[in-house]
Amino acid sequence: MRLTVSSRSALLATAVTTTLVLSGCGNDSDSGSSGDLTLGFVNGGDTSFHTCLQKAVEETAKTEGAKVYTANSHQNAGTELSNIEDMISRDVSALIVQTVNVDSLKGDIAKAKASDIPIYLTSVATSDVNDILGAAVVDLGKVGALDAGWVADDAGGKDVKVGIVAGAPGAASDLLVNGFKGALPATAKVVANQPGMFNPAKAQDVAENMIEAQPDLDYAFVANEDMAFSVRKAFDAAGRKDVRIVTVNGTEEGLAAVKAGEFSATVANSAKTIGDTAVKNAVGLLGDKKVDKIANIPLVLVTKDNLSEAPQYCPK
Repeated sequence: MRLTVSSRSALLATAVTTTLVLSGCGNDSDSGSSGDLTLGFVNGGDTSFHTCLQKAVEETAKTEGAKVYTANSHQNAGTELSNIEDMISRDVSALIVQTVNVDSLKGDIAKAKASDIPIYLTSVATSDVNDILGAAVVDLGKVGALDAGWVADDAGGKDVKVGIVAGAPGAASDLLVNGFKGALPATAKVVANQPGMFNPAKAQDVAENMIEAQPDLDYAFVANEDMAFSVRKAFDAAGRKDVRIVTVNGTEEGLAAVKAGEFSATVANSAKTIGDTAVKNAVGLLGDKKVDKIANIPLVLVTKDNLSEAPQYCPK
């Protein structure tokens, strides 16, 4: 018999104390005896953010006494839906989803809802939150705006040219880029905007073409630090070490790059905090505890002047 959301709260009293990590497409028969609290985590991609997010989900699930099954959609919306269907077949207590594309969420949520399995979102939330268990939300528009604010302050009212190396169209990248462009001053002109697909090699190609077409570029906004390192490499090879890069994540490597002057700024968007919050709040909401349905993840614009303020990005 499939459990309702309210009846799942009773599972907490008998939740197991270890975490079982399985492939989302695995066929392991030990999926937990009746009474176990199980979470299905459907990850969206393969960047350092996704890796750290999954690690945080796994570790926090263990401390919360829940088993967790994991699957990766590899930036493919069709694979995401298949992964959700697989988790539904496991009859998990709840789904945690880092979507590859916000446009995919309607189908994902409908599928989970039809199976009476609550869904908790990471990074984004839907406009109608009545259909979800909850969400750990990152204001991606604000992330982009914080980087744009640094560019505005640094430019000091001068006319400047800005390039954008976006991620994958149709997902978090669009929110980041729109937030960045919307917060730029009128004196900052976006002269190039191309997707790097969250792929460092692709981002380097984009940057090489960008600096060739725009040799007097002043700034570049890059949608994550993985790509930003490759963009930096391309600019440096072209003799343009003076192009200032602003980016997103706040990894240890990214903070080191800010300290060294390779990046001018990054917005700390802690994967650890997102993963911790998602699991703790999903478990709390299943147990009818007083937990915020929508949790807003704190953001920090990090420069050389405030490196110590950056939160831990990835679990150790």
